[in-house]
Amino acid sequence: MNDLQLGQVVRSKAGRDKGRVFVVVGRVDEQHVLIADGDLRKIEKPKKKKYKHLQRYNEVLNEVREKLKRGESLTNEEIRRLLEPYKS
Repeated sequence: MNDLQLGQVVRSKAGRDKGRVFVVVGRVDEQHVLIADGDLRKIEKPKKKKYKHLQRYNEVLNEVREKLKRGESLTNEEIRRLLEPYKS
């Protein structure tokens, strides 16, 4: 499960945010990543979450990944817009 990438779309399987869709915006260590959805969890204060509490989608948002790798700013509005197709 440690193969999550920056920009990968994930769904929370546990916790208060169960069922919500997020994007991976950072790695903390071998068990944790930082996730944001631009709404409940803003890019300025991402949520630290364990890998085992996330359901991975086979989609990577390349726009998000490239901006994070280049150190460019990413807005909450962009994240919400890009995650919209994954919300049920």
